Amino acid sequence: MYRPSPLIRAYSLERALGTPAKIYYKFEGNNTSGSHKLNSAVAQAYYAKRQGLRGLTTETGAGQWGTALAEACSYFGLPLTVYMVKVSYNQTFGADVVASPSDTTEAGRRILAADPETGGSLGCAISEAVEKAVSTEGYRYVLGSVLNQVLLHQSVIGLASKT
Repeated sequence: MYRPSPLIRAYSLERALGTPAKIYYKFEGNNTSGSHKLNSAVAQAYYAKRQGLRGLTTETGAGQWGTALAEACSYFGLPLTVYMVKVSYNQTFGADVVASPSDTTEAGRRILAADPETGGSLGCAISEAVEKAVSTEGYRYVLGSVLNQVLLHQSVIGLASKT
């Protein structure tokens, strides 16, 4: 489930507070990646498709951003390569998931040469995703939920709440 997510009345909370107010919350539990990441992922995949890009790369730590972007790219028919921290790379929606560090990039090979047993890090995954994007024609690196543009994408939550 993506949008719109349902409004749920919090009857038990109302009783516990002893309030005559009606309290509602947006239920986002059906979104495997969390709705705020999917809001940004859908917008970025849409614009990438409109730009004519052939695919995207990204990184993910625990998997939520990679999962969100994989779902969005799947919807728009865009290939996606996700560089995920090695210890948590088993969940995506058909994306090409690469345990990071990997032997598919120069950055990954250098890290593995220095420490073949490394569990990886988000920094390593970012390095590999950026390298793949800049070395593959028609690809672009897409960053997750830590940049300013995602604030614009989050407005969909407020707009949905108003309806």
